[in-house]
Amino acid sequence: MDSLIETVELVKHFPVEKSILERMFSRTKRFVHAVDNVNLKIARGEVLSLVGESGSGKTTTGKLILKLIEPTSGRIFFNGNEITKTKGESMRVLRKKMQYVYQDPYASLNPKMKIGDAVRHPLEVHELYGKDERRKRALEALSAVGLTPPENYYSLYPHQLSGGQRQRVAIARAMITRPEFVIADEPVSMIDVSLRASILDLMMNLKKELNLTYLFITHDLAVAKYISNRIYIMYLGEIVEVGETKEVFHAPLHPYTKALLSAIPIPKPTREVKPIPIKGEISSTINVPSGCRFHPRCPYAFDRCSNVKPLLKQTKESHQVACLLYD
Repeated sequence: MDSLIETVELVKHFPVEKSILERMFSRTKRFVHAVDNVNLKIARGEVLSLVGESGSGKTTTGKLILKLIEPTSGRIFFNGNEITKTKGESMRVLRKKMQYVYQDPYASLNPKMKIGDAVRHPLEVHELYGKDERRKRALEALSAVGLTPPENYYSLYPHQLSGGQRQRVAIARAMITRPEFVIADEPVSMIDVSLRASILDLMMNLKKELNLTYLFITHDLAVAKYISNRIYIMYLGEIVEVGETKEVFHAPLHPYTKALLSAIPIPKPTREVKPIPIKGEISSTINVPSGCRFHPRCPYAFDRCSNVKPLLKQTKESHQVACLLYD
């Protein structure tokens, strides 16, 4: 597999801010365990989905890969070259090939910047083309994402567009530098259900046209099924299952994956599907459970789960799971 992106034992721990009294009476440092030992490979040209609940560490993983935040430890590779310590001008040049589409298009667009200026801004940052050519390419990018005629949108401000139109602008801005790799962070979660399929179809069409590689971050397995070649399931900063999309859906292994799948509504089901009950909310990322991090919520947990940490194990050629049930 020709990997475009690879992470090796990627870790991100954020220090917890203490109050004045805590600093006076305690020297113990506490950390948010956002990402712990994540090993991830994305093949050139594939769509890989990173799936999990809010608080699982998906967005932090995406930002680490693009070096928007620095890792605590671990290694990051792009196109076979390590970029873990790449900074400054070298990283700026590299970012032309790596782009990020954020969850909230209104928050990611400058409300004081016109749509045309926002879309062509990456060309200015990377000093590509002249002024007239930048305008031409911005109009082409708007047209490519379905905002036609593009001249009607070029001089508008973000507040004058709908949520779906703003997300199309955000996608146009990400694509204008002709990147090789794009991270799409919940790109349809804040868009009306009626428009989600059109945005996903747009992204897949752009993938074919521009030969893109995607990391798609989502909490919605139904969305992941629609677009992905492979799926990584993430829980509380760790990867708990990896597999091809068909395998994960038809033969899920980890109890967390099974619970997520059982929660997907099925129109006109041919048989009754009972949801798998998981207890409570996702655990604290500061005081993470010992052993398997999912064991406090797992309906199949047994004694060893609270003290033994499961590691990802191969069950098939393209399927891995981190669960003591498969020891």
